Amino acid sequence: MARTDRSKVLRQRRHARVRRRVAGSPDRPRLAVNRSLRHISAQVIDDTSGRTLAAASTSEKDLREAQGGGSGGNVNAASAVGRLVATRAKAAGVQRVVIDRGGIAYHGRVAALADAARQEGLEF
Repeated sequence: MARTDRSKVLRQRRHARVRRRVAGSPDRPRLAVNRSLRHISAQVIDDTSGRTLAAASTSEKDLREAQGGGSGGNVNAASAVGRLVATRAKAAGVQRVVIDRGGIAYHGRVAALADAARQEGLEF
């Protein structure tokens, strides 16, 4: 098995382990974070109804323009996504969430996104 294949399988196992414990409900939806090398995205999901309540990504046009066309794969971009998803979630009536880091370590860009969402008023 190639190194990247093994890394992907291990991340999927970690994510499955986290998802056994973490589920979004109407009163406390799930903040799912997805990180790639170039971008980071976040969604606020109510798992009981299967609806996405709010979402933000560095691949969105307004965030790309705000960064001057710069990289979406850095901590500053992750903070911008965290602030934007928190603002959109609060507009949708969400105050409290549970974080789903997707099998990725709570460090670097994932932690920056979560900290920025907390500063905008999301509780988790």
